[in-house]
Amino acid sequence: MNPTTPSHSPAWITFTYVSFAASAFMVGLGIFFLPLDFSIKGYLAMGFLMLVQSCITMTKTMRDNHESNRLVNRIEDAKAERLLMEVERGPRAA
Repeated sequence: MNPTTPSHSPAWITFTYVSFAASAFMVGLGIFFLPLDFSIKGYLAMGFLMLVQSCITMTKTMRDNHESNRLVNRIEDAKAERLLMEVERGPRAA
């Protein structure tokens, strides 16, 4: 793990998992107790599961893009730093 990358506290990680589980449970319970046919409840449950899956995929993609941009920015910063050092050394060598 990179020491410059901030990490989440165990309490925050636990909170996010518990919040996700509680909200999924409550939506599932709400779908279960709806006064509808089983096929409609199944359709709503499938929609809910696909929504959760697509949210997870979207957040992972956004995170990957963010991490990729950070790496590109670090590479660009290193190139700029190298160019500045070469420019700085130029007059001294002459």
